[in-house]
Amino acid sequence: MALISASRKDPATPSQDPPPGSRPGPLARLRGRRFSTQTLLVGAAVLVVGYLAVVPLGYLVHDTFLDADGTGVSLDAFARAYGGNSQSGDMLLNSLWFALGSAALALVLGSTLAYIQVRTDTPFKSLFFAASLVPLIVPGILYSTSWIFLGDPESGLLNGLLFEPLTGTDPVNIYSVWGMIWVQGLHLSPVAFLLMVAAFRAMDPSLEESAAMSGASRLTVLRRITVPLVRPALISAALLMFVQSLESFEVPALLGLQNGIYVFTSRIYFVLRSYPTDYGAAGAYAIGLLVIAAAGVLLSSWLQRSSRNFQTVTGKAFRPRPVELGRARPFVGVAVVLYFLVTVVLPVAVLVYASLLPYYAAPSAETLSSLTFDNYRQVFDMPLAFTALKNSLILGLGAATVVMLLTTVVSWVVLRTKARGRRFLDLLAFTPIVIPGLVLGLALAFVYLRMPLPVYGTLLILLVSYCTRYLPYGMRYSSAAMAQMAPELEESAAVSGASWFQTFRRVLLPLMSSGILAGWVYILVVSFRELSSTILLYSPGKEVLSVLIWEQFENGQFTTLAALGVCMVLLLVVLVALAYRFGARFGLQNQADSSH
Repeated sequence: MALISASRKDPATPSQDPPPGSRPGPLARLRGRRFSTQTLLVGAAVLVVGYLAVVPLGYLVHDTFLDADGTGVSLDAFARAYGGNSQSGDMLLNSLWFALGSAALALVLGSTLAYIQVRTDTPFKSLFFAASLVPLIVPGILYSTSWIFLGDPESGLLNGLLFEPLTGTDPVNIYSVWGMIWVQGLHLSPVAFLLMVAAFRAMDPSLEESAAMSGASRLTVLRRITVPLVRPALISAALLMFVQSLESFEVPALLGLQNGIYVFTSRIYFVLRSYPTDYGAAGAYAIGLLVIAAAGVLLSSWLQRSSRNFQTVTGKAFRPRPVELGRARPFVGVAVVLYFLVTVVLPVAVLVYASLLPYYAAPSAETLSSLTFDNYRQVFDMPLAFTALKNSLILGLGAATVVMLLTTVVSWVVLRTKARGRRFLDLLAFTPIVIPGLVLGLALAFVYLRMPLPVYGTLLILLVSYCTRYLPYGMRYSSAAMAQMAPELEESAAVSGASWFQTFRRVLLPLMSSGILAGWVYILVVSFRELSSTILLYSPGKEVLSVLIWEQFENGQFTTLAALGVCMVLLLVVLVALAYRFGARFGLQNQADSSH
């Protein structure tokens, strides 16, 4: 009977579905394969991210609380670090005052400039973009060195050329807590500016316009309407500024240590550079710093809850009418130019000036007549400079590539699957954001000094450090790019028979290319100039450019340092320009391909 039925069946008629119990259909196989892929991806991603984020902290806590015999739990390390002297109390107060003051200064400057740029008709708006590149292009160690040239109480240009001729006094002393706050706040204000520009552009201004039409003054509208509307962005920016100031190493080390002012990061470095090295006390300081950073994150999360009532961003298109400054417009324009001069022109100009001197001195007819390029010749004749450049390029390119590939997979697992561990994986990926760079370097030293792996003293340990440190930032870029994509294209590719890898390579990566490239460029640049997590992990022959600049500072070679810094800034400018030029071409190519 089956034979007769088969002989009568029209060959053009599709075959019927197999009965239950026979070979599963393509959709069933697809579901099974996808489940298997998800399981493998979740497992591999949790292992890699968990190893990067948790293992160093585990070793840090373990070795800090371990007693001298290695047999039990002890608080001796905390007693050595915090007990028996008043320096620990001063260090804690200095750390909090430095972090809070720097965050407040950066937030006030950045938010004010963002409001002026987005919501007013101020002139010279093109200067805002140039100023926003300062923290990306000029590393913290060079920015601090520039302000040493400007604000040194004896040889600084501000005292020598400005205050002393006018007032007969030398009021500027960059080697103080106020000087540290000033330098750190100025260096972070462009970051706060970029964060707040996005918030002001996304905010619906109709409530402000309604309040103004009701007779409210500009100050009342700003205080009662504008600030509450951008409060979530303000809290996020304040948290980021606080954590970055708390973990800053360059500013406290270059400015604070000159006057005996310690914060957590400089104290950790001092303890590890003392003999005999007390790793337990350094770990106790590191855990204290980590606790303060985590407390700041928890406080920010609690404050964010009370800000949800002010979320008014909708999908409705709007274009706010700029606030007319009227008679205040020229004064605001002068303030913008002055900000640009203080944050960009002065630090870069004094760095270039110092690089052309045989020894640093205030400008005069004699010093101007002795300008020379000998410092640059010395840099190019320095064999270690090319080694450091090669190491910096290898680490920057490697960290950017590894982080963006890893976070692209992790963001797919978090946003596209329903795997049980995806929320935990998301939390793990963001954990390193509260780990200061110096703490991370110390934790990795604890790991690889005890693991039987030939990693310590190689470039690989620096690569692991950079990947861990910038994992949250890569996750931010990848998640934002993934969230903008609807899953229909992936589902269509899967139904058409494409494997997960084919879908990932031919659908996801091209569609996410702009976000991935932006994250890649950012991680390349920040890895290229990273110092805080490098200073405890490098070994002779494995120096990077930032470490080489630090060594020049410790040896008192300030003019050579300035020449090396100018070369580094120019190289970073070229890298950023090339990366964004390539990105623009890549984006145009993608658009052209998608139009066919």
